[in-house]
Order: sequence, then C-alpha cells, then structure tokens
Amino acid sequence: MVQVSAAVKYTLGRIGLFVLVLAALWLVDINVFLKLMLALVFSAALSFFLLKGWRDEMAEEMAGAAQRRRDEKERLRSALAGEDESSEGERQDGQPR
Repeated sequence: MVQVSAAVKYTLGRIGLFVLVLAALWLVDINVFLKLMLALVFSAALSFFLLKGWRDEMAEEMAGAAQRRRDEKERLRSALAGEDESSEGERQDGQPR
C-alpha cells in the first residue's frame, strides 16, 4: 500500500470539503462570487472540526522534518568545525590521525 503524506491528505481533504460546500451552494440563487466566498468560509470552518486528526498528523510530520533538518545542520556545523562524532583519535574512515 502506498503511504500518503499527511500534508497531501489534509490538502486534498480541504479541497474536497470546498468542492462539496460549493456544490451544495450551487443550488442557491446568489452571485457566483458570493458562492465561492461562502464555500471558502464554510469549508474552512468545517475542516477545523472534521479534519483535526489529519491536521495534527501533518503538524507532527512537519515538526519531525524540522527537527531532522536542525540535527543535520548541527552535524554539518560540527563536521566543518572539525568536531566529528567519532573518537578524537580517529578519522571518519577509522584510521588514526
């Protein structure tokens, strides 16, 4: 089974809610621009409640990615400063200095 990113699921959920609300409003006899604006507002309000789980999952995924970037950045800074993670008497390839 293909693993779909939480951000993709949440984004598709938001778009789906917008389309559903717009389809429901399409039956109402009002200006098209007003229909679009109302669909945007109502779908945002619905997504706040209906897509909470996906939104939380996306936030965790993004926080994890940010933490990995910070860790990698710190590792690279240490390597550039000459403070590699191996023991002080050995190089990265295991050979003594």
